[in-house]
Amino acid sequence: MTHTYTVTGMTCNGCKAKVEETLRAVTGISDVSVDLETSEVKLTMTEHMSLDVLKEALPDTYEISKKEHNNIFENSVNTSSVKNASELRQLFPLFLIFGYILVASILLNMKTFNVNGFMLDFMGLFYVVFSFFKFLDLKGFPKSFRMYDPLAKQIPLYGMVYPFIELALGMLFLMRVQIPVALIITIVILGITTIGVIRTLLDKKTIQCACLGTVLKLPMTKATFIENTIMIIMAVIMLFKTYTY
Repeated sequence: MTHTYTVTGMTCNGCKAKVEETLRAVTGISDVSVDLETSEVKLTMTEHMSLDVLKEALPDTYEISKKEHNNIFENSVNTSSVKNASELRQLFPLFLIFGYILVASILLNMKTFNVNGFMLDFMGLFYVVFSFFKFLDLKGFPKSFRMYDPLAKQIPLYGMVYPFIELALGMLFLMRVQIPVALIITIVILGITTIGVIRTLLDKKTIQCACLGTVLKLPMTKATFIENTIMIIMAVIMLFKTYTY
């Protein structure tokens, strides 16, 4: 007998393989089929088993629920809602870090608020904080990064040095050193990455975003595109001001 379930929390092919391997090891399950895009898992069982047994077998990262088939439209809406809620929950660390950087940048320029100073501090803190998370797994980051960054795909060494580039740019912005050079590099490297992000979103691929390294499991979503776009817009504005005033 075959039963269909919904498993949330899967963000990449590694997650898919982990779920398949874990469920296949459960006594009474003869076959496992996972659809990463729909978060649907079909289990062929030799004997009936409760949902609690399946929940116990899976790591806490994943949530499994029975998929009902009484109302196709209703099930489609429910699955979409569960998936969206799961994505928002996974993206919470990104939003939290972004909020901290925003508040810190405002506070640093609170006394005599200066838009230029705010943007430089924001970009500097952005790079420093995001590079920190990449340094937590320097070996794993390049592999995840080249899944969507066009330059990292072609030049593996680029993925290895990218965290160092981010840290250097962050220090330049915070110390107000070689700002025009840092702005140009920002537009180039984030522009390349954004192209890869757009392609991934258009292809509707479900992969892990490496913006915060590999320690935090973040799915590739529009949030990644938005954060890159904000940085690029700030860099363009600052560069325009540099050469027009």
